[in-house]
Amino acid sequence: MMEGRAVAQKAAGRPPEETLSLWKLEQALLKALVVDRNTEAWQRDPAFSGLQRVGGVDVSFVKGDGVSACVSLVVLSYPELEVLFVDGNGVLHHRGFGVACHLGVHTYLSSIGVAKKLLQVDRLENNALHKEKIRLLKAGGDSFPLMGGSGTILGMALKSHDHGTKPLYVSVGHKMSLEAAVRLCHGCCKFQILERLHQADIRSPDYIRSTLGVQGATALRPKGARRHRGQSHAPKESQKSPQI
Repeated sequence: MMEGRAVAQKAAGRPPEETLSLWKLEQALLKALVVDRNTEAWQRDPAFSGLQRVGGVDVSFVKGDGVSACVSLVVLSYPELEVLFVDGNGVLHHRGFGVACHLGVHTYLSSIGVAKKLLQVDRLENNALHKEKIRLLKAGGDSFPLMGGSGTILGMALKSHDHGTKPLYVSVGHKMSLEAAVRLCHGCCKFQILERLHQADIRSPDYIRSTLGVQGATALRPKGARRHRGQSHAPKESQKSPQI
């Protein structure tokens, strides 16, 4: 997972160019395997009938440690196949192959990239025009395409719920169309971020704390991550497996 490796390496200094070249080569090879169309019957159903489990993936890193990290996978039941929501980007990426693509290709699962900040790539910018488009999103489920300078739609900015002020940036990870990915993201939202990612975000720092004895949430979370206050009416949790 190139994005995760890069974050983990920040404190330890820039990796050797030879290592970076190998990572980029691996990305290029795996990128050819990404599928950006619907592959399951439930993805084409307006109500996602047949979908039973949805997973959220989040990575927490220890500040100042370029080796240790925790990947948290939380799998929750979906109301009446499997799909991974990944805290990061899919094809919305400098090389068209973000962490959501990487996980999807390696696990053979449908995956979706869900980022909280716009990755400014292919001339996408968080400028005045972009902010105006965000202001025009009125109701939960409203969205607009993220078209790069190349003319390619790299993802969608999605208003996750009626009272949200910041959009989620949804992009294809693997084995699902962008349209289905956006619909499923909206269907799974409880707060501004997806409940699956919220649960994964909570568990990975806690696991590092208990395993490594590291104190202080700010030393564990990726930049921009935060807990959500208030009661969560989450779907039944069916599995959780934090791993180092």
